Amino acid sequence: MSKRLVPLIKAFGLIDGIIFFIRRIFKKDGWYASSRYNTRIYLRKKYADNYTFKQVFLEDQYNFNIPFTPATIIDGGANIGLASVYFAHRYPSATIVAVEPSQENFKVVEKNIAGFSKVTAKLGGIWNENKHLAIVNAKDNDNAFMVEEVDAATPGSIPAYSIGSIMQEMNWSSIDLLKLDIEGSEKEVFEKNYECWLPHTKMIIIEVHDHMRKGAAKSVFTAMNKYHFSFSMHHENLLFINLDL
Repeated sequence: MSKRLVPLIKAFGLIDGIIFFIRRIFKKDGWYASSRYNTRIYLRKKYADNYTFKQVFLEDQYNFNIPFTPATIIDGGANIGLASVYFAHRYPSATIVAVEPSQENFKVVEKNIAGFSKVTAKLGGIWNENKHLAIVNAKDNDNAFMVEEVDAATPGSIPAYSIGSIMQEMNWSSIDLLKLDIEGSEKEVFEKNYECWLPHTKMIIIEVHDHMRKGAAKSVFTAMNKYHFSFSMHHENLLFINLDL
């Protein structure tokens, strides 16, 4: 019991932590209020929601030193929006764009970011061009959806957003923090059309999925090596900081 309760109390405080713990025992869908984050978090009784919740809040995977205060953030592969909630709380002045390809997950993203006026959600996937995508493994865990490029007329297709186009739409000259957990699509994202945004990105947090899409790691490191980035690791994430910005 203590192994599950103590991290909740540490993350959310005594009262909220105990309430979280009791409610999750019964595995009910619904809202969980957090006074520490000054918001409500919506969780489903899905394994993936619990896993993502654990990563973001209990393991504190995005709690690392950033040598500046981010003002522009992209949450690529937002899942149910918990990383966006974390960043919105930690950097309240930041403008955040959360992008998620699953329509079911996207509905939960909208619930979870509702209390943060500076967070915008987009249904779609991060790609190297503004094309159309489709989820190819819809029956897998809902935190591991892979996408592929398809024709616009394909049933169930979703928009593809290039990082450069998001910058243009938001009228950003740079990205302070780019978080990518896009289940192998990093291969395509770093293969082409990165020249317009990569040198203008201060920090990248990325989970590489070479086991899901062969060549993903090579694509990322080949592109990064063309610029002056430092490199480190934190939990499952690779951290790159642009030393020229």
